[in-house]
Amino acid sequence: MNLDIRQILDVTTTEWGVDVTLVELKDIQLPDTMKRAMAKQAEAEREEQAKIISAQGEAQAASALGDASDTMMAHPLALQLRNLQSLVEIAVDKNSTVVFPAPLMSTIGELGSFLSR
Repeated sequence: MNLDIRQILDVTTTEWGVDVTLVELKDIQLPDTMKRAMAKQAEAEREEQAKIISAQGEAQAASALGDASDTMMAHPLALQLRNLQSLVEIAVDKNSTVVFPAPLMSTIGELGSFLSR
């Protein structure tokens, strides 16, 4: 930037017989409107990056859920064990009321027979 300004000055000062050897910018004041425009641009870039990161997280979560679904389809008891694990997490709070779905109750008997084998 200093070199560009020096070349601009040389065009005018050479005619006067003055040779500019050094240009140095020390304190640059930006207008408030330019500061606001730069701040808006930076904020837009941060929001864009946040959306990209969020979308990547959603894609990874969807992939992991797909893998988990495939595993549970291959092993039917895995889903029931996951349901029981969720119930254990809910039961930590002693004031909770837990409603058991009917298929879960029949699976508890199947799980008991599986474990006894």
